[in-house]
Amino acid sequence: MIFVSIRAEARPDKRDEFLDGVVRYSRQVRDEPGNLEFRCFESVEEPNRFAILASYEDPAAGEAHVGSEHARWFFGWLPSVLAEQPTIVYRELDGDGWAPMGEVQMQT
Repeated sequence: MIFVSIRAEARPDKRDEFLDGVVRYSRQVRDEPGNLEFRCFESVEEPNRFAILASYEDPAAGEAHVGSEHARWFFGWLPSVLAEQPTIVYRELDGDGWAPMGEVQMQT
């Protein structure tokens, strides 16, 4: 499995445009073969600071994503709505994805 985390800060004056673009892009990415998840979250402490989390079945699915028309659009468009260059964590992981968090036990 491939896991990707992107940290991006939207320009305050471009926030609505950023959100519209991310919603559009998210729908397109989630429809890709091999995409397991694609979500965007905003920090509760830092307005306009976003984390984009994505996971793919394997490196081939990740490569197909990067080569897609909508990814090329997104990567070209994104700088116009950001305050700074985004940062990324890209990792190949063993396993199928999310697992229960052992440190937290739910109460019944």
